[in-house]
Amino acid sequence: MTEGSGTIAAESLCVIEGVRHVYKGGTVALDGVDLRIGTGLFGLLGPNGAGKSTLMRILCTLLVPSEGRASVGGYDVVTQRDSVRSLIGYLPQEFGAWRLHRVAEVLDTLASLSGMKDKVNRRRRVGQVLEQVGLREVSDRKVKKLSGGMLRRLGVAQALIHQPHFLIVDEPTVGLDPEERLKFRAVMAELARDRTIILSTHIVADLGSGCEDLALIDRGTVVFRGSPAELLRQSRGQVVEVEVDQAGERNVLENIEVVARSAHGGRVHFRGVLQPGASLASSTPVDDPTLEEAYLAFMVGRGRAMTVEGEE
Repeated sequence: MTEGSGTIAAESLCVIEGVRHVYKGGTVALDGVDLRIGTGLFGLLGPNGAGKSTLMRILCTLLVPSEGRASVGGYDVVTQRDSVRSLIGYLPQEFGAWRLHRVAEVLDTLASLSGMKDKVNRRRRVGQVLEQVGLREVSDRKVKKLSGGMLRRLGVAQALIHQPHFLIVDEPTVGLDPEERLKFRAVMAELARDRTIILSTHIVADLGSGCEDLALIDRGTVVFRGSPAELLRQSRGQVVEVEVDQAGERNVLENIEVVARSAHGGRVHFRGVLQPGASLASSTPVDDPTLEEAYLAFMVGRGRAMTVEGEE
């Protein structure tokens, strides 16, 4: 249950109120962020440098905000850090430690450090988590031998080992191939059934079909909050297709942000997003824009030149 759907118990919520953060030197990373996030997969979408990672670090108690407050499960991220840390699992952008250890050894050690002292229960928990993330068959493999996708799933496993209700995942699929991305999204969708997952990314496809609530953040502020369906609705009429001869190509490029281009028989076919105030007499609106195109349309409408990143 997410914001706007009724009363929600504080222990199931992540609440961010008026959070602002300014780094030394005066760089404003966040400027008045307000969000309420409940159970399920929540997407935090925005370009690189938008402030997403700063917000993730604040929620994980790794950074104290300059202004405002945030709580996870009813606990303040500044004054009740230990309580917050007991509730969250965190997968940062880079997870590559423990290279000489075996997969199961890593999780067993982390489970022990989290307070699971009973070896039988700990072994059972390690097995459960390996099964959840699809790594049971490589439990004896050394970390340095894992593929990029397996390494990211191990990162999820270490974040899950103490059974947190909140999982915070920062840019999870950078560098992964399309097949590994699909596997990772499937893991996220399954895990989101009974916990809160905040997934921060600039790659729209990372959100997958399991995401029903998202926010777009740009230059430190939340510029959109709603469902993927609402973002798609707002983009209708802005995503177009047009076919021209090579002489007309320049005019098209001046009026749309190109998503796809193909040439055949002396004709050039474009699919893209109209620039603010632009029109192309020969263009046809796309009836079923993708979420990536809807995101691009929203950002282009804000005067931001963007590149859609989805499947390769």
